Amino acid sequence: MDRRRTAEFAGSVALGAWAAFAVLALVVAGRHGAPLALDRTALAWSLGHRTDVAVAVARGITATGTGVVPYALVVAAGLVVGRTRRQRLVAALLGAGCLALGQTVRRAVLELIARPRPPQADWQTSASGWSFPSGHTTTAALAAGLVILAIRTRAPRGRTPWCAAVACWGLAVGATRVFLGVHWCTDVIGGWLLAAGWLGLCACLAARWLPDPWAPDGTPERPVAAR
Repeated sequence: MDRRRTAEFAGSVALGAWAAFAVLALVVAGRHGAPLALDRTALAWSLGHRTDVAVAVARGITATGTGVVPYALVVAAGLVVGRTRRQRLVAALLGAGCLALGQTVRRAVLELIARPRPPQADWQTSASGWSFPSGHTTTAALAAGLVILAIRTRAPRGRTPWCAAVACWGLAVGATRVFLGVHWCTDVIGGWLLAAGWLGLCACLAARWLPDPWAPDGTPERPVAAR
């Protein structure tokens, strides 16, 4: 694996995501939390397409975006990606730490922006606190990204369907927050951008400074002999 190229790519992703997130946060803060046209359109669409079955499914999906589930997925991915007991423990701890620190950053931004949620009369599930960026969205996206990184590291074949399934889950959690009326659409977009920026930063730091006993195809890297 070319660690330098990996670090540069991850750093570029982080820089782009953070820049987009900063612009969105400034727009939201500049409007004092008032919804944008996209927010009103998405909420109106959700209100017009709610059936009992759709709401029940959305509640089930949204419940997986917080609490034990994201951490369990990240820890399981860490245990799978390691080859030895020590590697598994380190990978699990690093993954959980990345997720926890990302949530801490999200909470700091949440309090700084202090954006009100959509009208409570439109809610179809419980919620608390400020609105931007969405906590469920950020947490699920972070967990999905870490699991995808683990899959790409350890699975030599057939990894695309698994990565796609995990990515769909991460995106679906965010979509349900709008559908259930507890977040504006830009809250969810902000959560995705924050997660992308944080994952890119963590991946960049890992590629530059952490030992990497695994190659992208799941086989140990071997040093090339000097000629």
